Amino acid sequence: MKELVIVGNGMVGHRLLEQLIERGLTRRWHVTTFCEEPRLAYDRVNLSGFFSGKSAADLSMLPDPDYYRANGITVHLGDKVNAIDRAAKFVTSAMGKYLRYDRLVLATGSYPFVPHITGNTAAGCFVYRTIEDLEAMRAWSKDCTTGVVIGGGLLGLEAANALHQLGLTTHVIEFSPRLMAVQVDDGGGAMLRRKIESLGVQVRTSTSTTEIVNDGSQGGGRGRVVGMTFADKSELATGMIVFSAGIRPRDELAKSCGLVLGERGGVAINERCQTSDPAISAIGEVAAYKNRIFGLVAPGYHMAKVAADDITDTPSATAASFTGFDMSTKLKLMGVDVASFGDAFGSTPGSQALYYGDATSDTYKKLVVSAGGKFILGGILVGDASSYGQLVQLMQNQIPLPPHPEDLILPARAGAPAATGIGPQHLPDSATICSCHNVSKGTICTSITGQQLREVKQIKACTKAGTGCGSCVTLLKDLLKHELAKSGITLANHLCEHFAHSRQELYSLVRMHQLKDFASVIASHGSGAGCEICKPAVASILASAWNDHVLERRHLPLQDTNDRFLANIQRDGTYSVVPRVPAGEITPDQLIALGRVAKAYHLYSKITGGQRVDLFGARLEQLPAIWGELIAAGFESGHAYGKALRTVKSCVGSTWCRYGVQDSVSLAIAVENRYKGLRSPHKLKSAVSGCARECAEAQSKDFGIIATEKGYNLYVCGNGGMKPQHAQLLATDLDGAGVMRLLDRFLMFYIRTADRLERTATWLNKLEGGMEYLIQVVVHDSLGIAAELEREMAHVVATYQDEWKTAIEDPAKRQQFRAFINSDHADASIITVRERGQIRPARFEEKSADLRAQLAAVGELALPVAEAAVS
Repeated sequence: MKELVIVGNGMVGHRLLEQLIERGLTRRWHVTTFCEEPRLAYDRVNLSGFFSGKSAADLSMLPDPDYYRANGITVHLGDKVNAIDRAAKFVTSAMGKYLRYDRLVLATGSYPFVPHITGNTAAGCFVYRTIEDLEAMRAWSKDCTTGVVIGGGLLGLEAANALHQLGLTTHVIEFSPRLMAVQVDDGGGAMLRRKIESLGVQVRTSTSTTEIVNDGSQGGGRGRVVGMTFADKSELATGMIVFSAGIRPRDELAKSCGLVLGERGGVAINERCQTSDPAISAIGEVAAYKNRIFGLVAPGYHMAKVAADDITDTPSATAASFTGFDMSTKLKLMGVDVASFGDAFGSTPGSQALYYGDATSDTYKKLVVSAGGKFILGGILVGDASSYGQLVQLMQNQIPLPPHPEDLILPARAGAPAATGIGPQHLPDSATICSCHNVSKGTICTSITGQQLREVKQIKACTKAGTGCGSCVTLLKDLLKHELAKSGITLANHLCEHFAHSRQELYSLVRMHQLKDFASVIASHGSGAGCEICKPAVASILASAWNDHVLERRHLPLQDTNDRFLANIQRDGTYSVVPRVPAGEITPDQLIALGRVAKAYHLYSKITGGQRVDLFGARLEQLPAIWGELIAAGFESGHAYGKALRTVKSCVGSTWCRYGVQDSVSLAIAVENRYKGLRSPHKLKSAVSGCARECAEAQSKDFGIIATEKGYNLYVCGNGGMKPQHAQLLATDLDGAGVMRLLDRFLMFYIRTADRLERTATWLNKLEGGMEYLIQVVVHDSLGIAAELEREMAHVVATYQDEWKTAIEDPAKRQQFRAFINSDHADASIITVRERGQIRPARFEEKSADLRAQLAAVGELALPVAEAAVS
């Protein structure tokens, strides 16, 4: 068999392996890849997601861990090639491996450039390139309060976002007069700077760093970073520095074996991605075509296809070639959309530029058009890049512009016609929608109709479009809608067969028409008798809107078991009781009361992850008595059974902790007491941390608050579940009242617009416009509904009632807490045993042999409550 060796297993090296597997080459050749890092290919484009909750496994590009082996590929992990013998066609690795090759591919990528600044090797200096780099940064940041990024380009702002997410006071130092100088012009750079500074990151442009100062703690003039000095003699104190001042191709292997290099480095390649040695190819950031390095993933993927065609001897008539690449790119940096495409700086002779800027919404748009305004040549978008995909397609396919091309970047004007002829239906089938994977419109549309695709994620799985940089996802959505509409298919968002409305629509109708019960809702806007989907959903809507007690007779038939009995049913038929303990703060008398109740009713007790005590094993008929004792001790229902606010976790804050900068306990108590009892589409969890060390884990909650020296930062839409994710920053440096005001708006907006059983993270991921849109609505009141949202929350707060107390004080409601509808006897089928000094449910085989006799003694007509009809 012939031998193919691929040096490098980054994104581009992995893409080449995918191409070869698709062509069946691995069945005819022996393929070996060297991976210098300790893990196989991962998504470096979305590396910043590591700080927002993604694990290394989430970033992996392999469909399964056994992917390479199953396809006959040999992998040398944690090893690198350090020599190439071109004459003998052998490579030697750092770990002593000596392999022959018939074809060799260099996919070694690039390395971060570290400027030659005095002191740049001090402890606390990092680069932003690998997962190991990020792990080291995170560990170091625990002992820092301030971090600095040297470099204000694309990767520099990614690194700044990482430091900001770590809770550090963050600075960006850029030598050029503007941020992202390669992608945006002065107007775009100024708007980008304003947006980033509004998020709490401090920016210095036209600034040169001359020295990094350390404390000398390691001897020889080396030690931990403590500050930096600039050319203007000014200084900045910091405990951490990240270099992100550009990349350089890793061409040392090529240089050492005598391959021709580009004028500014990189391995020189031809249109077939061959180097000066036809047996050796180069792809990705190490390759230089006509002395140019292409530092984006899309051109690297195209090179991988070209190399695969060359290695597999694809006929020249159909083989791909590399003759350069459009470096258009769309990014989201610190929540800010930035896009640059085509001739963004208007260097084409006769070109003209159209500009639009809005300081109130921090939006900047520039469109470069040909002489006479017939075609788009390029553009820049900052703050709002929603039209990026559309504009790039107009440019790439040279589609004539509408009579008023300015309408493509201006906000929609009342009474003005929409720009026509620019929708996805007007693109030719040959138009490339996904540049990363070279997927055409025709391929996507054929897949939608031929395979009956109904979701964007199905298009991604089927065609790979949208799985690279992600900038084409908006176009995928537009194509999906158009193709389905063309086929006469409408995707219904109905709650269920009984309601031809979404949950959001139904919520609005309930409030608009002041509907107070299920009968009124289904009579006005539904049909039939309802089902297990719509009844709990409407129950939740009614509770969020009007805050009636859930055990009112008109609401009772809608509740599931947990809400119906105000407790969580367990696997053995008993219930758990979780009293509310705001912020985990509890008095000695309350602790004693919990212990007394647990002993009296033989309950298993456990400290929960939310700083509360859970009492397990209560029988149904015991619940009112247990609640009564807990209420007497000052407790309330913790709503552990409901789709409602569960807990607001807290560290000890500035009262006790030497690192605390704010009283996190007091704020956590205030937050929990304000929103306790709030019913929502899904459960809500929160936390307040007293400093950036984040001991309360606020960024893993549906809404979390982190103290700063200036106040509090508010994060939203993080949570656990099947796919955990960190919360995202909504607003900074708030006082307590500001936190409550924004939380009122955020929570009511979520309740209004989320789908049934949809956690906040999932809701945000599906929200059109994402976090930027949410900030506009909640913080800047872009929809003009802030006052309305605050009034709705004020109603919920004003009408709060402890559900346990209301239940036991109403004889009719208390009557529901019986094991049998016509008997006060206990359910004898529930037996507990003692284990580890506590109580646990008995296993079936441990239950008494005379169980049937005990049940018979209760009476033949004793019916379990669960079987009784509720009118």
